[in-house]
Amino acid sequence: MHVLLTGAAGFIGSHLAQRLLARGDRVTGVDNLNDYYDVSLKEARLARLAPDSGFRFHRADIADRAAMQALFAGERFDCVVNLAAQAGVRHSLVNPHAYVDANVTGFLNILEGVRHGGAHLVFASSSSVYGGNTRLPFRETDSVDHPVSLYAATKRANELMAHSYAHLFGVRATGLRFFTVYGPWGRPDMALFLFTRGILAGEAIPVFNEGKMVRDFTYIDDIVEGVLRVIDHPAAPDPAWTSDAPSAATSRAPWRIFNIGNNRRVELLRYIRAIEAVLGRTAKLDLLPMQAGDVPATEADTSLLAAAVGFQPATPVEEGVRRFVDWYCDYYKVTR
Repeated sequence: MHVLLTGAAGFIGSHLAQRLLARGDRVTGVDNLNDYYDVSLKEARLARLAPDSGFRFHRADIADRAAMQALFAGERFDCVVNLAAQAGVRHSLVNPHAYVDANVTGFLNILEGVRHGGAHLVFASSSSVYGGNTRLPFRETDSVDHPVSLYAATKRANELMAHSYAHLFGVRATGLRFFTVYGPWGRPDMALFLFTRGILAGEAIPVFNEGKMVRDFTYIDDIVEGVLRVIDHPAAPDPAWTSDAPSAATSRAPWRIFNIGNNRRVELLRYIRAIEAVLGRTAKLDLLPMQAGDVPATEADTSLLAAAVGFQPATPVEEGVRRFVDWYCDYYKVTR
């Protein structure tokens, strides 16, 4: 299979590229290597992929219409996996235009390329689309009409845009709502990275909502396995779908939405305790109020994913945290 993978230098993208290459697929990677976080980390991820003859990299921005048109005109892909996006809920409060450029305009360029190229599309959505919902676990059939951040609104827009292309042009599109992904080579703006660095430095770590946060922490290998399964099962119309009682997770068009989460609620303080246990150090907590755009709890119902592709994430948070801390200390040459 020839896969176009956007966001190839990213956390999830680089892990997915490795798995695709390992099973014999060809990967054309795209990333703009922006400076939202440490560019050298992105370059290091790419350096792990470069030796494989099945990998080719284009430094380009998916929001660049001409560049995307040229890429799709010059190559033919069996599948397009769109992981490129401006990430981070909190950053959307200070730089909203970056989210519309990458997550809306950029995604439109991907849809146009897929429309004319014939590939099937797998794209990253987010658990943030559940917004103000409080009934747990979150199900794909729940209403997602009340986003509490612009980031969430752009991810919901991706789902709707993909459906319109599936309906109008027959584009086979599957959206994946990721739930708090963590693990080795993770993003420096994510909690696990920030907490580990702060504890090692003896600094107080910021803990929002005074620690009363609950997250469905999902280990990177589980996320990648779920994406691979979906790549191998392109979306198809749901014969049971009816406009009299429309499902929010399927369609009469070839379009699907899946949660990918660990299907477990983990309190933030338990997450911190897991880091402390691996490091052998005690964290200093800076207990802060809830931040705008954030939500107090997430948990994924993954039964639809399990039924469709036969996979359900299951890595315990203590094991995932240990693997991250081992990587972090090795990569940054830190003594515990």
